[in-house]
Amino acid sequence: MTTYSDTKEFEGATFVKASFKGATMRFSDVTGLTMRGVDVDGLDIDSHDLFFGSLIVNGVDVVPLVDAELNRQFPGRELQKAQTPEGLRDAWVAVQAAWQQTVSETPPDLVDAHVDDEWSMAETLRHLILATDAWLRGAILRTEQPFHEIGQIFTGAAEMGFDMSIFRADAPSYDEILAVRAERQVLVTDFLASATPELLAEERDNPWGGDWRPTVGDCVRVILEEEWAHLRYVRRDLARLS
Repeated sequence: MTTYSDTKEFEGATFVKASFKGATMRFSDVTGLTMRGVDVDGLDIDSHDLFFGSLIVNGVDVVPLVDAELNRQFPGRELQKAQTPEGLRDAWVAVQAAWQQTVSETPPDLVDAHVDDEWSMAETLRHLILATDAWLRGAILRTEQPFHEIGQIFTGAAEMGFDMSIFRADAPSYDEILAVRAERQVLVTDFLASATPELLAEERDNPWGGDWRPTVGDCVRVILEEEWAHLRYVRRDLARLS
């Protein structure tokens, strides 16, 4: 099967009576894509950025509907946008309880299993370590080098010029991952325990660069968003593996 990578040759193109049956798009820009009179049976869309825009199906923006359904499936997810210290503390408790259940119920033989080229459970937990390091230790606490060596960096970081030498080449054991993950969870818990509205309103630098100047509260909400998003991915893949 042909693979098209790093190409813009389809921008603005029109496809008439073309078949994309069984095709896969990954890390691709389909912003403003218009489909009319199409067969979409079984169409599967998974977008981390879905909730920052719109998705129109038969004239209806389905993003609010998807958001509400995910909140139903993941009780406590609706708290991830909390604005107060008390709300963020409740949000953190909720998502950690959901993660604790998933980790404890995952069979040992599946912690390193993959669905296609998605991250395994172990790799996902390593990425959440990195997310906490970036947004709490880096952005909020302004630690000079915030990253633990077993963190799982996102795809494309090397191309962005990120120093990959920070991270260890050999894969850590699952027990080591769980230990470091627990340490990072405690860091967030301890930080939120003493957070005030004034502190949450302070501005910080974006740990990944760019013009956005998040508040401390924004940084915490990014951590929560990462936690819920990757919990959904893991549960989705574990269901397929099982």
